[in-house]
Amino acid sequence: MPIYEYKCSRCHFYFERKQRFDEEPVAVCPKCKEKACRVIRSVPVIFKGSGFYITDNRKGVSGPVETEKKLPDKGKHK
Repeated sequence: MPIYEYKCSRCHFYFERKQRFDEEPVAVCPKCKEKACRVIRSVPVIFKGSGFYITDNRKGVSGPVETEKKLPDKGKHK
């Protein structure tokens, strides 16, 4: 079951509830008994694997893909 986060519109109290997908959202703050709204947050994306490269999904691309950038030489000056 997913855990949903709520915020009270009056006292700004944050609380969480474990609910089924088909349940109605909690509408009352447990602290002050006023209206609470569900907080929508983006979920983190975790990439796992050997790596992700520009050439991984490019079948039929001819020639190498240039990704290097030349930096100015800070060392020897002539």
